[in-house]
Amino acid sequence: MVTVMILGMTLRNAIGETELELQAGQAKSVKQLIQANPDSLGALQPFIEKRELLVTVNKKIASVDSSIKDGDTIRFSHQSQASYDGTRDIPM
Repeated sequence: MVTVMILGMTLRNAIGETELELQAGQAKSVKQLIQANPDSLGALQPFIEKRELLVTVNKKIASVDSSIKDGDTIRFSHQSQASYDGTRDIPM
């Protein structure tokens, strides 16, 4: 069993949950866990494809390719790819 925490309104709106308890099963990586749970985590796929998903495993910076095991806590948060160069207003 792993704990999955969804941080930030963008991901919470996509997933519909703030915290999930999931069986790790045969999943050996974060990506495999997402693929094995399409009903609860499938909405993360567009964020992965756009490279807008930040991942931590047990409070350490990770990626979707990072390994996981039972008892781990995985946190997902959204990171927009929009860059800010400091010379213009931030779009709302």
